Amino acid sequence: MPKYEQIVFDVDGTLIDTEYAIIYSLQETVLTVTGRQMPLAELTFALGITGEDALRRLGIEDISATMDIWVKNLWKYADTVGVFRGIEDVLGKLSQLGYEMGIITSRTRQEFEADFDHLDIRRFFKTIVCADDTTEHKPTPAPLLKYMELTGTDCDQILYIGDSEYDSGCAKGAGTDFALAGWGSHDREIKADYYLEKPEDLQDILFK
Repeated sequence: MPKYEQIVFDVDGTLIDTEYAIIYSLQETVLTVTGRQMPLAELTFALGITGEDALRRLGIEDISATMDIWVKNLWKYADTVGVFRGIEDVLGKLSQLGYEMGIITSRTRQEFEADFDHLDIRRFFKTIVCADDTTEHKPTPAPLLKYMELTGTDCDQILYIGDSEYDSGCAKGAGTDFALAGWGSHDREIKADYYLEKPEDLQDILFK
């Protein structure tokens, strides 16, 4: 009997490589709005949290208007975004074996649909929880609790895979196991039940 029924993924830094696009477009946005030329290293905190939260931490006052600018800037880097190597093959195998797969992301529904719906891997995912589906966001457990509510799945039947401390905190709070996506994460000190260096390593967990 499989250890898990549901395999749930974060999006940015886990399924698709968006780090370059997010950080460079945010740098450009901050320069436009505030006149500050911020070092890229000081903007990596924005990976894994909602865009609105990132802008609040930067002291931006008009969040809505700045988000519009950021989204437009993101499109300039669209050609740098792609699915991580090995992800599609692993998803295909999981699907063939009957695993249910879902997504929990800090993107809004509009952002998710704009950047993800056209990708070939979209077909593998049934349940999607976006930032506007909950009032609280990662690292609180709210998104995973919402996922459990929608799917009727207990916490011990879910494996959540992500690349950030926000993902780890979300999983811990919800009582689910967590696997760190090492291909998208820069921090091996993040607490996890499993540490994956490449997508194929997921098979070692599930198919033992």
